[in-house]
Amino acid sequence: MSDLRAIPDLPLYTRSQLALKNGQDHPAIWIAYRGYIYDVSKSRLWFRGMHYEHWAGQDLTDELADAPHTEEVFLRFEIIGKLATTNP
Repeated sequence: MSDLRAIPDLPLYTRSQLALKNGQDHPAIWIAYRGYIYDVSKSRLWFRGMHYEHWAGQDLTDELADAPHTEEVFLRFEIIGKLATTNP
């Protein structure tokens, strides 16, 4: 799927920056999947930064295997950045 959504010149965010967008302290709700950061703030399923047992502000790549849906669900959300591989 990432080949279909490749977007050049996206801002790079660290895991620490992503963690701040958890829907608790700020209204923004972001999640990461396969190196991209998605804004899920408008989704009623991510109300207050929680979606079933998953919390926003994290990389959810490894958790998709347990989900009842495929990665196609990410096509519904805007890609707003890329996840840095290491924190500074």
